[in-house]
Amino acid sequence: MKQLEVLILGQSYLLGCPDGGDARLLEAVERVDTAMCKIRDSGKVRARERIAVLAALNLAFDLGDRAPSALVPLGAPDLARTEDQQDTQAAKDDPVLQALLQRLDKVLGEDGRLI
Repeated sequence: MKQLEVLILGQSYLLGCPDGGDARLLEAVERVDTAMCKIRDSGKVRARERIAVLAALNLAFDLGDRAPSALVPLGAPDLARTEDQQDTQAAKDDPVLQALLQRLDKVLGEDGRLI
């Protein structure tokens, strides 16, 4: 692991960086610095600690808006399934749901329409 010196809100930090992670770390530093500078430049918050907390909350909130599949760690394919796929699998595994689906299919007829 190597170390990178970066600037965040005008202050120097020496950060540990895994091999091959330079670009990702520098992108993260840029996002954090940009978020903190926006808050500082708004003039409403002056304390560095408060700026850092607000920036962290804003970044976490933005991360929560991303699609869940974008947040699934590599090597976890079961977690990456869509809700429809999970519901379909649950229906196949549950005999009560299977019976209900068969009854619905019978009532709906061949065209699958209610009317």
